[in-house]
Amino acid sequence: MSLNSNEKRSPRQTILIADDSEMNRSILTDMLGDEYEIIEAENGVEAVSILQKYGNAISLLLLDIVMPQMDGFGVLTVMNQHRWIEDIPVIVISSESASTHVERAYELGVTEFISRPFDALILHRRVVNTILLYAKQKRLIDLVADQIYEKEQQSGLMVDILSHIVEFRNGESGQHVLHIRTLTELLLRYLSNKDETCQLSRSEIALICTASALHDIGKISIPGEILNKPGRLTKEEFDTMKTHTLVGAEMLKALPMHQEHPLVKTAYEICRWHHERYDGRGYPDGLKGDEIPISAQVVALADVYDALTSERVYKKAFPHDVAVNMILNGECGQFNPLLMECLKEMGGILEEELHSDSRARTNQRQIQNIAEEMLRHEELSASERTLQLLEHERMKYSFFADMSEEIQFEYTTNPSMVTLSSYGAKKLGLEEILMEPHQDKRIQEMLGEGTLKTLSEQLRNTTPENPQVKVDHEILINGERRWMRTIGRAMWSADEPPKYMGAIGKTTDIHDERTRIDALVQMASHDSLTGLFNHNYAKQRIKDKLEKRPGATFALAIFDLDYFKQANDNYGHMFGDKVLIHTADQLRRSIRGEDIPARVGGDEFLIFLEYKDEGETAIRRIFNSLEGTYEDFQISISMGVARTTIVGTDYDELFHAADQALYAVKRAGRGEYAFYNNTMKEMLSVISPIDGSEER
Repeated sequence: MSLNSNEKRSPRQTILIADDSEMNRSILTDMLGDEYEIIEAENGVEAVSILQKYGNAISLLLLDIVMPQMDGFGVLTVMNQHRWIEDIPVIVISSESASTHVERAYELGVTEFISRPFDALILHRRVVNTILLYAKQKRLIDLVADQIYEKEQQSGLMVDILSHIVEFRNGESGQHVLHIRTLTELLLRYLSNKDETCQLSRSEIALICTASALHDIGKISIPGEILNKPGRLTKEEFDTMKTHTLVGAEMLKALPMHQEHPLVKTAYEICRWHHERYDGRGYPDGLKGDEIPISAQVVALADVYDALTSERVYKKAFPHDVAVNMILNGECGQFNPLLMECLKEMGGILEEELHSDSRARTNQRQIQNIAEEMLRHEELSASERTLQLLEHERMKYSFFADMSEEIQFEYTTNPSMVTLSSYGAKKLGLEEILMEPHQDKRIQEMLGEGTLKTLSEQLRNTTPENPQVKVDHEILINGERRWMRTIGRAMWSADEPPKYMGAIGKTTDIHDERTRIDALVQMASHDSLTGLFNHNYAKQRIKDKLEKRPGATFALAIFDLDYFKQANDNYGHMFGDKVLIHTADQLRRSIRGEDIPARVGGDEFLIFLEYKDEGETAIRRIFNSLEGTYEDFQISISMGVARTTIVGTDYDELFHAADQALYAVKRAGRGEYAFYNNTMKEMLSVISPIDGSEER
């Protein structure tokens, strides 16, 4: 391979010449080198490598048919498999002028077929015309590509998946996800038309609508008995329900990649803050006004409206007019006045759209929007629209392949080639396309000849009826041998008899699988921010301990941070999170291994411990260890304690008694601890949800 000039970016367009004859390459370079940058390849394998490296920077490929290692048809086959042929025009220049060769070349997507010997003037004109034609098409596609790609990327696939996942645990939520998307789109469009300061582009609206489907993913951590409870939630259950905002945000924050993608950022905003309220009385962070991102504000309103107008396990559906009046009257918390104006002025549009909406209608509306964009540029042909849709499918496949964190691969026998997912190539330190993999020493060293042979033989010995194999084996990655599991599916032709054509599959680190399982278990039992037990898991452990040790004396303490809101208001919510983490660390240091610490929610924590005598010494020691400072913030706590010797061994009664004692401390001025006694019995009543709507 050679490059006629420096490989720096140049305003001149680049032509790749693939021909095994140095003389032919030299003639073509002399003809075109004054106008174009020239890259040369002396065989098909080298040409594929250059195409992989430079991608769309190649403006044209001049291709010979007869070449060693891989011929021109092999190059065209690879270009079709990776859809490079859609962006890079190919002119075949060959002495093989038989009609079968010409026919096959055109079937594989070449733009021109020129036989040798050729007329230099005609060749030059065809090269110029081809490059100009493709350049014009690219410019036209670029005019609408952003809108079309973003609209198409935000297709119903993600919504369908999320709907089924949530619907599996909560019967009505699958439709809820679709409703939220429809409501969000309608509110955003109305808002953009109503107020110049809130104008959003079509792509921004589409992005927020797609991200809205993720608003309740944190509910996967909520116990089913709370999620589907037919009656009113207790304060404890409502506190558990509220944690879904932080769990969902943490799930997105923990993604190993795509953190800077606008969809992930917007979804994080919505997950964490779609229960905030305009007056600051929402959760989890108490944001108010325009501190709440507009994406979360709109989804919050859509969420409440759909909760009110839909039948739930704990309530009947309210009519549209009643629901709107409840929202406007502040019965469901305060929302942005501008959004409430939109809601009021839209009248029955929301109701009509929801009742008539379906996946087919949604898709039809999206297709109509795309068609409107297309009609503004009549030069775009139907074939180009088809190519764009195919490209969208490829992008979806690549995205989900990367998200899976698996080494995914495709192997073809003709040409002999392995294509790796981008994640897999990065993990193994290889290129995404590998020619002649059985002869590649790097692959042999990674897998070992025995493993490679075993996997190959097992795939070839499958049948079209039973094409799948599974092999556990070692692999050398970065100097370390790890146990992996490869699951492959052989690909067979439709011929009689069928021919083995290759395989697709994935290779997974078995250790990583176990790590992921451990992480899921950890997520189910531990608070994502502090690492302490979550309330549900702690509650079950406490119940088990109370049941197994009926004669022991235990204390359950609940405490929260005094004036914690000041930490968020004065230093920001990230600082507030650090204060909570610091408090959790102090708590761990002050308790024994058999004690049970948990974060109940927000800035409220729980400790369950066994004690002797009256328990005063242990409680005072823990209390004193928790107070102090974190950076410039003074930490003060209020604590209520309930003992089994006074309250009994029923967990709910213990928790309620400790809560009453905590309330007594706060009424007396905070910054102290108190043990529950019977004088506090009627002091605290169950607290209703902040919105008053019981929206979940």
